[in-house]
Amino acid sequence: MSAEASGPAAAEAPSLEVPMPSGLEPGSAAHCLKPLTPNSKYVKLNVGGSLHYTTLRTLTGQDTMLKAMFSGRAEVLTDAGGWVLIDRSGRHFGTILNYLRDGSVPLPESTRELGELLGEARYYLVQGLIEDCQLALQQKRENLSPLCLIPTVTSPREEQQLLASTSKPVVKLLHNRSNNKYSYTSTSDDNLLKNIELFDKLALRFHGRLLFLKDVLGDEICCWSFYGQGRKIAEVCCTSIVYATEKKQTKVEFPEARIFEETLNILIYETPRGPDPALLEATGGAAGGGGAGRGEDEENREHRVRRIHVRRHITHDERPHGQQIVFKD
Repeated sequence: MSAEASGPAAAEAPSLEVPMPSGLEPGSAAHCLKPLTPNSKYVKLNVGGSLHYTTLRTLTGQDTMLKAMFSGRAEVLTDAGGWVLIDRSGRHFGTILNYLRDGSVPLPESTRELGELLGEARYYLVQGLIEDCQLALQQKRENLSPLCLIPTVTSPREEQQLLASTSKPVVKLLHNRSNNKYSYTSTSDDNLLKNIELFDKLALRFHGRLLFLKDVLGDEICCWSFYGQGRKIAEVCCTSIVYATEKKQTKVEFPEARIFEETLNILIYETPRGPDPALLEATGGAAGGGGAGRGEDEENREHRVRRIHVRRHITHDERPHGQQIVFKD
């Protein structure tokens, strides 16, 4: 009898039987998970409809609200299926769990998502993740610089200070619709908006090379000014007075090609050494020549301003219908 008892069958250790949850087949992955110790016990979490499996060791490893919940210090609500219910959005809960597991996680690139994650970390009292999110948000704020800054001139003195403080060529747009004492023509409002839109486009395109100023208090209605090395190089006035049959009207033009040309012209004043004579000649400035040809002409050129007025005065000819309008400058 003792020999039979000492056979191979009697030498086998007793096996541990684990009740199989309903709906799972033997041999499946979930069926093979056996809670051998309390620290490896799996917990089922339902966070706002987002389902998560984790262990008590993960939930209680750091001093957080989750540790208080699963160490008996706070009430835990479960449903009929054994899922622990947490009334919170589950969008970032996976990131919270990964931080509790590993001590660090990749943070979102989006500022909005980073702020959402910070809110969840504060709710669950995950102090390390709170500090990481705050540091990332601070770095984003410090690195965020505006693409283009456009000062608004409020006085002639401020304009002179801005011109004197920069080494870049300057483009200034003066627009003040309230300066008009007559009624506007039908296209004037649209053309005024087109001038403002062109100014914004040029500012974005040349913001690193030119300084752009806005003046909303000047005496003109719409006027462009171009400066190089602290002095005015050119001016394009877009306003004219229309002498109609019965009344005067103010007309605002949109000389896009002329404005763009003058913007390109002042790029030759980018460098502090002064304009290149060849470029000046090509863009309508003083003719190139030797030192003997300079002198008084060169000095006059230095103080000359190109002023372009688009249809300054327009006189309506009261001859029979079909005759041409005569433009007088």
